[in-house]
Amino acid sequence: MGDSSSDTVVGLGTRGRAIRLLAAAIVLALTLVGTVWGQDTAFPVGPFRMYATRDGLDAPVSSTRVDGVNTAGVHIAIDDSETGLRRAEIEGQIRRLIADPSLLGLIADAYAARNPHKLPLSRMEVVVRRYELRDGARTGDYTETVLAAWDADPPPETVS
Repeated sequence: MGDSSSDTVVGLGTRGRAIRLLAAAIVLALTLVGTVWGQDTAFPVGPFRMYATRDGLDAPVSSTRVDGVNTAGVHIAIDDSETGLRRAEIEGQIRRLIADPSLLGLIADAYAARNPHKLPLSRMEVVVRRYELRDGARTGDYTETVLAAWDADPPPETVS
Protein backbone atom coordinates (compact mmCIF):
# COMPACT_ATOMS: atom_id res chain seq x y z
CA MET A 1 0.00 0.00 0.00
CA GLY A 2 1.20 3.54 0.73
CA ASP A 3 4.09 4.72 2.79
CA SER A 4 2.87 5.21 6.38
CA SER A 5 4.82 8.47 6.70
CA SER A 6 2.73 10.08 3.88
CA ASP A 7 -0.55 9.03 5.55
CA THR A 8 0.16 10.97 8.73
CA VAL A 9 -2.73 13.15 9.84
CA VAL A 10 -1.78 16.38 11.53
CA GLY A 11 -4.31 17.50 14.13
CA LEU A 12 -5.55 21.05 14.39
CA GLY A 13 -3.67 23.03 16.97
CA THR A 14 -5.18 25.04 19.80
CA ARG A 15 -4.90 28.29 17.85
CA GLY A 16 -6.55 26.74 14.76
CA ARG A 17 -9.45 25.40 16.85
CA ALA A 18 -9.92 28.80 18.50
CA ILE A 19 -10.02 30.55 15.11
CA ARG A 20 -12.59 28.07 13.73
CA LEU A 21 -14.73 28.32 16.87
CA LEU A 22 -14.60 32.12 16.69
CA ALA A 23 -15.58 32.09 13.00
CA ALA A 24 -18.47 29.69 13.70
CA ALA A 25 -19.64 31.85 16.63
CA ILE A 26 -19.60 34.98 14.45
CA VAL A 27 -21.64 33.28 11.70
CA LEU A 28 -24.07 31.91 14.29
CA ALA A 29 -24.44 35.35 15.94
CA LEU A 30 -25.03 37.06 12.56
CA THR A 31 -27.64 34.45 11.64
CA LEU A 32 -29.41 34.87 14.99
CA VAL A 33 -29.42 38.67 14.74
CA GLY A 34 -30.53 38.48 11.09
CA THR A 35 -33.33 36.08 11.95
CA VAL A 36 -34.72 38.29 14.69
CA TRP A 37 -34.21 41.77 13.20
CA GLY A 38 -33.10 41.22 9.60
CA GLN A 39 -34.80 41.85 6.29
CA ASP A 40 -34.30 40.32 2.84
CA THR A 41 -31.20 42.47 2.32
CA ALA A 42 -29.46 40.58 5.16
CA PHE A 43 -29.79 37.26 3.31
CA PRO A 44 -28.09 34.75 3.74
CA VAL A 45 -27.58 35.61 7.42
CA GLY A 46 -31.18 36.73 7.74
CA PRO A 47 -34.56 35.45 6.73
CA PHE A 48 -35.83 35.47 3.20
CA ARG A 49 -39.12 36.98 4.39
CA MET A 50 -41.28 35.71 1.55
CA TYR A 51 -40.57 32.18 2.80
CA ALA A 52 -40.18 32.94 6.51
CA THR A 53 -43.56 34.59 7.12
CA ARG A 54 -47.16 34.17 6.14
CA ASP A 55 -50.16 36.44 5.92
CA GLY A 56 -53.52 35.81 7.53
CA LEU A 57 -56.23 34.02 5.54
CA ASP A 58 -58.27 37.23 5.39
CA ALA A 59 -55.36 39.55 4.54
CA PRO A 60 -55.45 41.04 1.03
CA VAL A 61 -52.97 39.79 -1.56
CA SER A 62 -51.16 42.29 -3.79
CA SER A 63 -50.19 41.81 -7.41
CA THR A 64 -48.01 44.37 -9.21
CA ARG A 65 -48.09 44.97 -12.95
CA VAL A 66 -46.90 47.48 -15.51
CA ASP A 67 -49.48 48.98 -17.85
CA GLY A 68 -48.91 51.13 -20.89
CA VAL A 69 -50.94 53.35 -23.16
CA ASN A 70 -49.83 53.43 -26.77
CA THR A 71 -49.95 56.50 -28.99
CA ALA A 72 -53.39 55.42 -30.29
CA GLY A 73 -54.73 55.57 -26.70
CA VAL A 74 -55.03 51.79 -26.28
CA HIS A 75 -54.32 50.46 -22.76
CA ILE A 76 -51.93 47.51 -22.72
CA ALA A 77 -50.83 45.17 -19.92
CA ILE A 78 -47.07 44.98 -20.46
CA ASP A 79 -45.75 41.42 -20.35
CA ASP A 80 -42.27 40.57 -19.00
CA SER A 81 -41.10 39.42 -22.42
CA GLU A 82 -42.04 42.77 -23.98
CA THR A 83 -39.51 44.70 -21.88
CA GLY A 84 -37.01 42.09 -20.71
CA LEU A 85 -37.80 42.96 -17.08
CA ARG A 86 -39.52 40.47 -14.81
CA ARG A 87 -42.25 41.54 -12.43
CA ALA A 88 -39.98 40.80 -9.46
CA GLU A 89 -37.39 43.21 -10.86
CA ILE A 90 -40.06 45.92 -11.15
CA GLU A 91 -41.29 45.19 -7.61
CA GLY A 92 -37.73 45.43 -6.33
CA GLN A 93 -37.47 48.94 -7.78
CA ILE A 94 -40.88 50.25 -6.61
CA ARG A 95 -39.40 52.84 -4.24
CA ARG A 96 -37.13 54.19 -6.98
CA LEU A 97 -39.98 54.29 -9.50
CA ILE A 98 -42.22 56.16 -7.06
CA ALA A 99 -39.43 58.63 -6.24
CA ASP A 100 -38.52 59.10 -9.93
CA PRO A 101 -41.34 58.06 -12.32
CA SER A 102 -39.19 59.17 -15.28
CA LEU A 103 -37.46 55.79 -14.88
CA LEU A 104 -40.59 54.28 -16.42
CA GLY A 105 -39.49 56.01 -19.61
CA LEU A 106 -36.53 53.61 -19.71
CA ILE A 107 -38.97 50.71 -19.56
CA ALA A 108 -40.94 52.31 -22.40
CA ASP A 109 -37.68 52.48 -24.37
CA ALA A 110 -37.06 48.78 -23.69
CA TYR A 111 -40.61 48.03 -24.87
CA ALA A 112 -40.01 50.01 -28.09
CA ALA A 113 -36.70 48.25 -28.73
CA ARG A 114 -38.25 44.79 -28.31
CA ASN A 115 -41.46 45.63 -30.18
CA PRO A 116 -40.53 47.76 -33.21
CA HIS A 117 -43.69 46.57 -35.00
CA LYS A 118 -45.98 47.96 -32.27
CA LEU A 119 -47.01 51.56 -31.58
CA PRO A 120 -44.77 53.33 -29.06
CA LEU A 121 -45.99 53.97 -25.53
CA SER A 122 -47.02 57.45 -24.51
CA ARG A 123 -47.79 56.55 -20.88
CA MET A 124 -46.64 53.90 -18.43
CA GLU A 125 -47.98 53.04 -14.99
CA VAL A 126 -47.02 50.72 -12.17
CA VAL A 127 -50.29 49.39 -10.77
CA VAL A 128 -50.91 47.32 -7.64
CA ARG A 129 -54.10 45.28 -7.47
CA ARG A 130 -55.08 44.14 -3.97
CA TYR A 131 -57.38 41.11 -3.98
CA GLU A 132 -59.63 40.69 -0.96
CA LEU A 133 -59.65 37.22 0.62
CA ARG A 134 -61.97 35.42 2.99
CA ASP A 135 -60.67 32.18 4.49
CA GLY A 136 -57.87 32.18 1.91
CA ALA A 137 -60.17 32.41 -1.14
CA ARG A 138 -60.81 35.41 -3.38
CA THR A 139 -64.01 37.28 -2.66
CA GLY A 140 -64.08 38.88 -6.10
CA ASP A 141 -63.44 42.34 -4.64
CA TYR A 142 -60.23 44.18 -5.40
CA THR A 143 -58.79 47.67 -5.43
CA GLU A 144 -56.19 49.12 -7.76
CA THR A 145 -53.66 51.83 -6.99
CA VAL A 146 -51.33 53.53 -9.47
CA LEU A 147 -48.01 53.80 -7.64
CA ALA A 148 -46.06 55.60 -10.36
CA ALA A 149 -46.91 57.05 -13.77
CA TRP A 150 -44.85 58.46 -16.61
CA ASP A 151 -46.02 60.41 -19.65
CA ALA A 152 -43.88 60.87 -22.73
CA ASP A 153 -42.98 64.51 -23.19
CA PRO A 154 -43.47 65.15 -26.02
CA PRO A 155 -45.43 62.02 -26.96
CA PRO A 156 -43.72 59.75 -29.49
CA GLU A 157 -44.91 60.15 -33.06
CA THR A 158 -47.43 57.63 -34.30
CA VAL A 159 -46.08 55.50 -37.14
CA SER A 160 -48.64 54.77 -39.83
